Amino acid sequence: MAFAGLAAAWFGLSPTAAPAQAAEKVTVFAAASLKNALDDITAAWGQETGKEATISYAASSALAKQIESGAPADIFISADLDWMDYLAKKHLVKEDTRKNLLGNRIVLVASKDKTEPVDIKNGFELAKLLGDGRLAMGAVDSVPAGKYGKAALESLGVWSSVESKVAGAESVRAALLLVSRGEAPYGIVYQTDAAADKEVTIVGTFPEDSHKPIIYPIAILTESRNADAVSLFDYIKSEKAVPFFEKQGFTVLE
Repeated sequence: MAFAGLAAAWFGLSPTAAPAQAAEKVTVFAAASLKNALDDITAAWGQETGKEATISYAASSALAKQIESGAPADIFISADLDWMDYLAKKHLVKEDTRKNLLGNRIVLVASKDKTEPVDIKNGFELAKLLGDGRLAMGAVDSVPAGKYGKAALESLGVWSSVESKVAGAESVRAALLLVSRGEAPYGIVYQTDAAADKEVTIVGTFPEDSHKPIIYPIAILTESRNADAVSLFDYIKSEKAVPFFEKQGFTVLE
């Protein structure tokens, strides 16, 4: 497939779309967990400036690999430092624009009809809770929420008892959907994702010292040529964006 067609497939556009039209919009690659907040922020920015943005949401790992392969994008927001570091080592982000933007927490969720709280501590009986069911998580070798979740379960001494029960998903939102649809009795997702889905209930929160701090970095990409990228980038970092992030449960970092 020609590169233009491949890029079009990534963004759901027709390969024959006019290049000038595509160039007018700022293209953001963002972790799936940011969808609700970032949709609102870009809409507000658009109303204020008259500009437009298009956002591709997926696991940070998938987005970083697409950027590495040459996918046209202006701004990248990762759900962990590792994938931003990955691109930085390949000189694909403008280092002087990089900033740690947000914090988050991981939680254990169940379908909304299960309200019994779970005391998440060393050796807690997660395998017993799962029974014959599966534990929905982001893929533990690549998706940030999955990596944080695995690290937390290892720290608490329960990973070995549930490893065979894990249903690895392509993104944290995909893991959330498994629980929301009743396909998995429990799942590990970000607190912000759980708040965005009324079909699930948070039954426990993982101790912050059970995994590395959850940090979302943002940066403009080296290959960005869109003059409006800086405007949107600055807006996302500004006080105007804070209420949108906080509404979804993110911690806005200084």
